[in-house]
Amino acid sequence: MSRVLLVGATGFIGRHVRARAAAAGVDVVPAGRTPELGGLTLDLAERAGPVADALRDVAPDAVVNCAGATRGDPADLVRGNAVAVANLVAALTASGVEARLVHLGSAAEYGDVPRGVPVSEATPPRPVSAYGVTKLAGTELVRAAAGDGLDAVVLRVFNPIGPGAPESTLAGRLAAELRGAAGRDDAEDIRVGSLAASRDLIDVRDVADAVLAAVRADGPLPPVLNVGSGRATPLRDLAAELVRVTGSARRVLEAAAGSERSAGVGWQQADVRAAGRALGWKPATDLTTSLRDLWAETSWPGR
Repeated sequence: MSRVLLVGATGFIGRHVRARAAAAGVDVVPAGRTPELGGLTLDLAERAGPVADALRDVAPDAVVNCAGATRGDPADLVRGNAVAVANLVAALTASGVEARLVHLGSAAEYGDVPRGVPVSEATPPRPVSAYGVTKLAGTELVRAAAGDGLDAVVLRVFNPIGPGAPESTLAGRLAAELRGAAGRDDAEDIRVGSLAASRDLIDVRDVADAVLAAVRADGPLPPVLNVGSGRATPLRDLAAELVRVTGSARRVLEAAAGSERSAGVGWQQADVRAAGRALGWKPATDLTTSLRDLWAETSWPGR
């Protein structure tokens, strides 16, 4: 695989996929609704026609879709996570371009699962949020297209962390608040929602490596592959480790509303053996390294 059309190239995961692919000598053509200089302006949720035209112009060997909606009302989520995927699949079919589609799904598609039982790709998805429902809709569209002959795989990404994590994530928010109070004696405690849950936390660079492995893998791939660390980490441990890494004296208090995307899910741990077999990939980055690198990249006030 020598050329990749990367949709969502300016997002959290997309930026790392672009860096990892470029370092491996892959020709990356970035695209998105707000692309970087030199990239393609491409909104998958608008119409399939312009997407098909872009595919013919770029002639990629693979298309990686890192785009999607994580927040908004149900209509916004449907547009970003289902309509956009439907248009991309239709465009790939109409364009005549023979390219592998690597689409990023989400662990939110699984919903609540039995505690202590790693989640495999055979686990029936039962999303409990609008986000999870719409991500599952996108996955099912890709699976259906694969059944009709499209070379496609969905990577179900668990909870990505690491450098550049946005403030919409727990780690990103905590890092930003700790940075904002650095050097202040009057800084207040940080208030978050319940941290009773456990999540599979995967470094974003490991996710990017899994994407690149899927792009380059020989032969057909399974329709869905889990991408996670294979460990369930209590969110209280995440918060405590980030405070330790930063050396902050602030406390993290569970006293605010939690994330709607995570509501109703108490525990998740990915079974990543299938990805290991199909891609020759495994997670390589420990939690402390992810948090140290997140802290190192978190902007100082005024920078």
